[in-house]
Amino acid sequence: MNIVDLHVHSTKSDGTYSPAQLVDYAMEKGLSAFALTDHDTVDGLEEAIAYTGKLRAKMQNETQTIPEVIPGIELSSEYEGKDIHIVGLCIDYKNPVFISKLREFVDSRTLRNHKMCALLREKGIEITYEALEETFPDAVITRAHYAKWMLKQGYIKSITEAFDRYIGDNGPCYVPREKITPSQAVQLILSANGIPVLAHPTLYHMSTARLEKLLAELKAAGLLAMECIYSTYSTSEEREMRTLAAKHGLLISGGSDFHGENKPKLDLAVGYGKLFIPEEVLDNLKKCRRYALFTDMDGTLLLKDCTISRHMHKCIMEFCEKGNHLILTTGRPLPSVLEVKEAQHLDHPGCRIAIAYNGALVYDCDTGKELAGHRLSREDVRFATQEAEKWGLHVHTYAADYIIAKKWNRELEFYTSRIHLDIKYAEDLAEALEEGPYKIQCISLDDRQKLIDFRDYLMPLLGDRMTLLFSNEYYLEFLPKNAGKGNALAFVRDYLHLPASHTYAAGDEENDISMIQAAGCGVAMANATPDVKETADMITQLDNNHDGLGDVIRELTRKE
Repeated sequence: MNIVDLHVHSTKSDGTYSPAQLVDYAMEKGLSAFALTDHDTVDGLEEAIAYTGKLRAKMQNETQTIPEVIPGIELSSEYEGKDIHIVGLCIDYKNPVFISKLREFVDSRTLRNHKMCALLREKGIEITYEALEETFPDAVITRAHYAKWMLKQGYIKSITEAFDRYIGDNGPCYVPREKITPSQAVQLILSANGIPVLAHPTLYHMSTARLEKLLAELKAAGLLAMECIYSTYSTSEEREMRTLAAKHGLLISGGSDFHGENKPKLDLAVGYGKLFIPEEVLDNLKKCRRYALFTDMDGTLLLKDCTISRHMHKCIMEFCEKGNHLILTTGRPLPSVLEVKEAQHLDHPGCRIAIAYNGALVYDCDTGKELAGHRLSREDVRFATQEAEKWGLHVHTYAADYIIAKKWNRELEFYTSRIHLDIKYAEDLAEALEEGPYKIQCISLDDRQKLIDFRDYLMPLLGDRMTLLFSNEYYLEFLPKNAGKGNALAFVRDYLHLPASHTYAAGDEENDISMIQAAGCGVAMANATPDVKETADMITQLDNNHDGLGDVIRELTRKE
């Protein structure tokens, strides 16, 4: 089984191996990949990546594995008086915004180092920042470098003495550096298209409650993973970290935190001898870099005859073959979604999750399981349907695989021309339900204003428990308050461990607005309503009947 190490340091921060030497040592240790995660710098990445390129060109006919270098960084941050480290994996280390922020970190380090040197000189140690830079060229100066310099100059007898007497956290010459918060570190990594990971949580010696509070805050900021496999963990600590990661919907990462001679007996790949990180950990993390397109069906993905063109199908297939996700997100009931999915051959692995009933149901099509669901109460169904009848409006609701309505009429005829479900008739729709439904549908083919007035009438009465919105000019939908396409998108995003930046949502009507707002990039169709276009980040050039969404899918397919 291939192994990886996703937390490694070089001479560019406080390690003792150069980036190129790390590549050679990783080959010696049999690693298929390692992440170079120097403290607050990416200066070593180009050297390591270029060196692996030269090795591949030189050894292309040999069988020895040349490790993949995962571009990474370890950012220092502060949380309630504690030093918290956030590792970034698979970062775009040439991203201009990211590089600019790192320069600010370097500037703050430089100021802090000048102050520490001045305090040490007051203690009789003739040290300057320039001397440190000359002794450790191209390195990000840390306290480990101070200790090494003092040992070499004969001011101390051991590295430990330097920290105990001078530069430890409580030492007279220690100057804390102004740091960003962990949430800011997470967001900075996301800005570089990276995967933010909370490093070695047990080293912070937090209570479980305090650690969970931190995790909740970081998850809200976009944290995607936690270091659950680490050199110093006991078996019980690793188990606890894995449990916490699962509880907070985080992926698992792991690393040795190799520093070379600066951490004696701690070795690359194996830590203190028992560390083992399978390549599967990295494979799962890389899936964070896939894209998800949440697409409405009618008026967006589908042509006016409810089919998908051959061209669109090819776009979807190529998109999904790269590991991306196409999430059908619609007001249609689930059986209708599955019917279209089968008829249009949307059987790619990337199409396995569907969102029906305007976000009230999230469904795994492969397993046939409900992933998330929200239902209306039967009492609210009874009240809403009785009020609709008083207004002379058609209303119906849904059981698992059929419609429940009071009588056949032209509204129902119009609806079932597209939604092919059986119908059960009942005087009291709520009484005919075995459990609360995912939604109620109210239809007027002739008088949209009447639907608008009806919604305005009901909002003060049901607005704390229901969302009432239009899915087209004829349909007014009644949803559970915590449903909606936007909330469903957020659930699926977390379920798939995707950063918000990798979520796109496309639609054309009012019921699509919440998901367009929730996505990293919202797309309005050329045929969308003005409100939808105003909300979106981009508008397609063509409408749904001319495969307008195809350009968006092709562009996402090209992204790496």
